[in-house]
Amino acid sequence: MGALQREPDMIWKPNTTVAAVIEQDGRFLLVEEETTDGIRLNQPAGHLEKGETLIEAAIRETSEETAYDFTPEYLLGVYHWRHPGKDLTYLRFAFIGHANNHRPAQKLDDGILRAVWMSADEIRATQAIHRSPQVLTCIEHYLAGQRFPLSVLTHL
Repeated sequence: MGALQREPDMIWKPNTTVAAVIEQDGRFLLVEEETTDGIRLNQPAGHLEKGETLIEAAIRETSEETAYDFTPEYLLGVYHWRHPGKDLTYLRFAFIGHANNHRPAQKLDDGILRAVWMSADEIRATQAIHRSPQVLTCIEHYLAGQRFPLSVLTHL
């Protein structure tokens, strides 16, 4: 078969997700959430929904999971991860930005127990309960100064 032709069963689509990396005063905003694997830590993150841009999804997910407004400023990176115990692959677009306008009375998304601010050392120490290896990888890339302008994303 030529490079442009594929059998229908060879077409595959990853789960497209977004995440927010938010640092204030040396602490990062994470969420503690209930999962099928138990209670886990993650950045505010979730799936891209139909009709959304990646940036809109990151803003929505952060609000739903933390009750903070999120203002994206940079793209941290794009992360491809295949869950080793499931037939799932995630393509995560992680954004760097600021949180503001906290609404403590807002009900958080289903499964979210709480939003929590943690230092990089605390995040490293809790690696065993991270939702995925993407959590710490994003923190380390942020601390290393990795960032790209939002203009690298084009929504047509």
